[in-house]
Amino acid sequence: MLSPAAFRSLTAALPFWVSLGFVPMIAAAAWWGGWWLLAMPVYGWGVFTLLDFLTGLNEDNADPDTPTSDLIWYRAITLIWFPIQVIVIFGALWWVSATDHLHRAEVVALFFGVGVMSGVIGIVYSHELLHQKSPAERWLADLLLASVLYSHFRSEHLLVHHRYVGTPRDPVTARLNEGFQAYFWRVLRDCPPSALRAEAAMLARKGLSAWHWSNPFWRYATLQIGFLALAFAIAGPLGLALFIWQAAIAIWQLELTNYIEHYGLTRRYLGDGRYEPVRPRHSWNAAHKASNWLMINLQRHSDHHYKPDRRFPLLQTYSEDEAPQLPYGYPALTTLAMIPPLWRRFMNPKVRAWRRRFYPDIEDWTPYDTHTTPLPRGAA
Repeated sequence: MLSPAAFRSLTAALPFWVSLGFVPMIAAAAWWGGWWLLAMPVYGWGVFTLLDFLTGLNEDNADPDTPTSDLIWYRAITLIWFPIQVIVIFGALWWVSATDHLHRAEVVALFFGVGVMSGVIGIVYSHELLHQKSPAERWLADLLLASVLYSHFRSEHLLVHHRYVGTPRDPVTARLNEGFQAYFWRVLRDCPPSALRAEAAMLARKGLSAWHWSNPFWRYATLQIGFLALAFAIAGPLGLALFIWQAAIAIWQLELTNYIEHYGLTRRYLGDGRYEPVRPRHSWNAAHKASNWLMINLQRHSDHHYKPDRRFPLLQTYSEDEAPQLPYGYPALTTLAMIPPLWRRFMNPKVRAWRRRFYPDIEDWTPYDTHTTPLPRGAA
């Protein structure tokens, strides 16, 4: 029987378990097809946009010194997600190979929904896990990322993005006026080699070759090939194609989120290749309650970059005097981001207001706006 303190911890953590709602929806879509195939995108985008309006903001901050032992019910959902995701993905592959009651278009739509789940939930949970010191949690992150064929994300995120966010050296910082489609193809092109160079540089500092067995890219390749082989073994060429399709949707979901998180925000250039330290003002903050349940406080992104080692229940939110605020949660804004003219009309004034608030002394933003090459020595 749970103690009163443990029961309070459980009830406080339960809203973050809303990700489990995807599982019965995918099962229903696989069984009945038809309108049920809309359930996953409607749940991931529409329902939580509506709930954000109904539940409002959560501007309360937990004690950042709360011991990890008190967070077990929060951590549990991230720890159990990998087996859930594997069962859903490969169970769905087995189902469509063993039955024929879904039409071809319905099968494609089903795995679109699976990709929404593995992107909105699986990659977000892997992001939480890869930041932890526990080898077991990092392994779970690697497994989740391999199941969407995006293993390099761990190296790129830890060694490149967090170090260079808001600078020209970070491929994942969206430039002002850069549409999502252009951003997406640039990230797909630039991030894998950037991550590989970062790992090779770490090995070189140890006097080791980039081909050394300790390079995690060997593990990434092995895991990804293993998942592809399993998909082929279960459902043949169709299974392989559907597995890649759900991975592509998951990656698209991730990069939509990445696009929003730092759009137009840059760190001050100090000269000689140096930039100011990362502060909460270099990430967009969103305190919307329901979408933060779904994405385990990822929208408290200002604090995540300021204190990357904080577990998600302890991430802090900030006032507009400390960090730029998004007017809506990620589910609503990812939809808007797919329409670049509307996105620019909506977000560019907010970027300009951020510049006036935090950097009133910078008059020429041209070097920051082009943001394709390192700023020249002596730039503002």
